[in-house]
Amino acid sequence: MEQLLRMEGSVDALIALHAADLAPSGATQLLIAQELERAGRPAEALEWAERGLREADPDHGPETRLVDFACERYIRAGRLTDVVRIRREVLLHHRSLAAYQHLRTAARAASCWDETERTRALDALRADTRPRKSLGRPGSALVDALLDDGDHDAAWAAATEGYADGRQWLALADRSREHRPAEALVVYLRLINPLLTRTGDATYERLVELLISVRTCHRALGTEDTFTTYMTALRTDQKRKRKLAALLDHHGL
Repeated sequence: MEQLLRMEGSVDALIALHAADLAPSGATQLLIAQELERAGRPAEALEWAERGLREADPDHGPETRLVDFACERYIRAGRLTDVVRIRREVLLHHRSLAAYQHLRTAARAASCWDETERTRALDALRADTRPRKSLGRPGSALVDALLDDGDHDAAWAAATEGYADGRQWLALADRSREHRPAEALVVYLRLINPLLTRTGDATYERLVELLISVRTCHRALGTEDTFTTYMTALRTDQKRKRKLAALLDHHGL
């Protein structure tokens, strides 16, 4: 039926067909908006996109493509505060780094990315996940957002409170080891420990990467003798892993 109506050029009939079964994600309203825009009816297209935003499932929010569609039309019309409003609402439904970045970009374009707006956005990310006790649990987008902002001190604080997973701890250590080598060193050593009981090329390569970072921290701290002692003990403990030994030799470890 959809193909037939499109071949006949019956835009209104096609819209009526779609409107009879609207998806809770706003996907159907997006289809209608796209049909209207192709037909040269942009004002009606935006109205349907806005309807999709209003009628989306309150627990999950509208789908990303619908949000992007509406925001792009608002930007063309110079309605930047509306873009901020939508991006703010999306962040409350999808508390992710991407949603935070979109809000930040929109707010900067509208000259309203102040401390109040940023704090509100970060609080939304903080409320999304409880602190975790295990590095095996997924981390919070809060840490990713703070790292993306370059706010390393706040990222360290959030990680210390329990909002970071192993990937985020590593990213934080990598970005901070020049001016916080002692804290970064603790992170690297903690990530190394579980690798010492495993085998396999990928494990050995990962272990060597971390050991190189450990060496960098010790050099920054002026404690290279401590690193030498550590490596001597590690090599003795791991002496049966010949591939690992070869990799350590190759990198001067």
